[in-house]
Amino acid sequence: MSANIRVGYGYDVHRLASGRDLWLGGVRVDYNRGLVGHSDADVLVHAVADAVLGAAALGDIGRHFPDSEGRWKDMKGTALMERVLSMARQKGFRVVNVDCIIHAEQPKLSPHREKILESLAAMLDVPADAVNVKFKTNEGLDAVGRVEAIAASAVALLSNKA
Repeated sequence: MSANIRVGYGYDVHRLASGRDLWLGGVRVDYNRGLVGHSDADVLVHAVADAVLGAAALGDIGRHFPDSEGRWKDMKGTALMERVLSMARQKGFRVVNVDCIIHAEQPKLSPHREKILESLAAMLDVPADAVNVKFKTNEGLDAVGRVEAIAASAVALLSNKA
């Protein structure tokens, strides 16, 4: 059987607020604010999960983990990703690689790059060199640029070939 290659795109954004931990790619980042959401609000995991679901033609995380259902309250990104990968595997797909961007004015994230990359690779069950994580500011523009929010975008490549 020839390989079936699929590409998916994901995006997520959450507001920053005091009294919350900041989780990015399954890594707790020391900062005076965190992201607000029904779950742990890990925008990077959510963007990657949506990219995986999109590539496997499985909808999005809102469809599978709606914030209207209490059972998903405070769900960790690692648990969400485990469920998403299980759904993709049931359709015969595995992750080949992901490329992601965290859009944040603050905090400075480059010191956390390796931990985030390693965490994502472990979650996705791929080698670290199959994951790329980049950081971009919004140059003071929009909610991200005003340090009111953090966003993430991701592209995932899936294959059904072992």
